[in-house]
Amino acid sequence: MAMTHVPSTLQDGIRAVLNSVCGTVVTVGEPRQLTGGASRQVWAFDAEGPDGRPLPVVLRRDPPGHGDAARMRAEAACLRAAAAAGVPVPTVLASGDSAPGIDAPYLLMNKVEGESFPRTLQRDPAFEAVRGHLAEDMGYVLGLIHRTPLDTLGMLDATDPVDAIEVLYRDLNDPRPAVEVGLRWLREHRPPQRPNTLVHGDFRIGNLLVDGTGIRGVLDWELAHLGDPVEDLGWLCVRAWRFGASAPVAGIGTRDQLLDGYERVTGFRPSASELHWWETFGTLRWLVLSRFQAERHLGGAEKSLELAAIGRRVCESEYDLLDILGLLDDSVALPPPAPPGPTVHDRPRVPEILDLVAETLVDDIGPALAGTQERQRYLLRICVNLLRTAGRELDDGPGTDSLLGDALRAVGCDSEAELTARLREGALPYRDDDVLRAVSIAVSARLRVASPRHLNK
Repeated sequence: MAMTHVPSTLQDGIRAVLNSVCGTVVTVGEPRQLTGGASRQVWAFDAEGPDGRPLPVVLRRDPPGHGDAARMRAEAACLRAAAAAGVPVPTVLASGDSAPGIDAPYLLMNKVEGESFPRTLQRDPAFEAVRGHLAEDMGYVLGLIHRTPLDTLGMLDATDPVDAIEVLYRDLNDPRPAVEVGLRWLREHRPPQRPNTLVHGDFRIGNLLVDGTGIRGVLDWELAHLGDPVEDLGWLCVRAWRFGASAPVAGIGTRDQLLDGYERVTGFRPSASELHWWETFGTLRWLVLSRFQAERHLGGAEKSLELAAIGRRVCESEYDLLDILGLLDDSVALPPPAPPGPTVHDRPRVPEILDLVAETLVDDIGPALAGTQERQRYLLRICVNLLRTAGRELDDGPGTDSLLGDALRAVGCDSEAELTARLREGALPYRDDDVLRAVSIAVSARLRVASPRHLNK
């Protein structure tokens, strides 16, 4: 009796699925894991049919052992519905809850050519022409998404966005006064709810494929849901998705350009105050989601350098949240780093060692990595950033803790956790100058160590 071959490697699993889909024998090259994808893995590979015709394909799967089959099925449904509505998206070739060799919920899609790296889109001369209309193009594509019929998307949830993000935040058990300030403000200033549409949930550069003509593909639909369409517009304006550039929409264009494109499709234009509310919500949402992602590593569910690094960037969103609300105390002056004290140990000191290792990785190890080792170069950059963060924390000294302690005592609290609880109870007004001073000191102190370039940008 002939034995049936069971795929055992990722390459074998992909080949078996494609053979089934295509109804013929397909040759599959070695899969290459792409950068990014903190929550899901993305693999690219080259396949060929029996006639030698190339079949460039992308696999998107959950990390094995951490799958969410229902969400992957919903993502596949969104891609198909969006494609039918004229949204530029990859074509779904196959999807499933699992398959031998793939070993997790997955999507197989055709590979769409285009650039997604934010800084390339923002700076490369090759994209200079498209940058002039890209913000308007993004508004136009969002309009197409929001006009997508919902008849095949009944599996998507439609929960209250503020309630949902508050529940997620509470479950993390990581009290943060800035989040309490943001939640209070959002509930006090909420605009009227618009009729639900399909909401992409993570529409931004980095999740778009762009060529010299415009947007070729909208990727990463795992956060898609039903909700107020202005949520997507506000999310696109969040500072995190400007990637260090100054223009308010993706670091590339203006809000008016974005809304011009959106209005061309939908016939309506959100007000400035409505867009501001959703941009504020998006800032708080990313704060909580980034802390949630870090918890997957910190809680032991999934060991990941990327997820660990995200944990040290939560303070960027805390700062942005206070800033967009006009509640950041700009008068806060943190004490200078402490000079090194006496020690029995020889030089170089630990911060000096960390700096030296980081410089060596950048100057010697990084250039030695081949251009095809994209993921390794990406992980190396994360390592360098974490080493430098560790060095700055060692240098920080006790002065900041003392300053924060004084500010907390000025509002009758012994800790940030106590301040958080009192803000949540309404026992302290969140606009109180002393409260905002304490919150601003804590956030600025974290940011000076984790991401000093983010301060006062």
